[in-house]
Amino acid sequence: MHLLGHLVRFVVSALVLMVVSFIVPAFEVGGFWSAFFLALVIAVAAWVIEGAFGKTITPFGRGIVGFITSALIIWVAQFVVSGVTTSIIGAILAALVIGIIDLFIPVKTPFEQGLSGREKGR
Repeated sequence: MHLLGHLVRFVVSALVLMVVSFIVPAFEVGGFWSAFFLALVIAVAAWVIEGAFGKTITPFGRGIVGFITSALIIWVAQFVVSGVTTSIIGAILAALVIGIIDLFIPVKTPFEQGLSGREKGR
């Protein structure tokens, strides 16, 4: 995936986070740029976790472990990104809503995208 593809992915993720902030009462995003940087922090954290522990523990992984990991990343990310506030319950609800949205708009993980790019060259 080239730079424009990543940029579009983060813009879409930021818009999803802004929608989630309207739906979930204990999850607040201060604006588009806060949502954009939150999406960036979530993606970087997911990439690091997936590289260290494998696909099953990442926020992109399906199941309860991926769900809990996603909620923890959202909760921790509020301390890194200004304009984002959430409670533990808000992070859990946000992870649930993001997971439901992901069912309808699936996004490949960074590792899946990298593998598919390498396999195409062979």
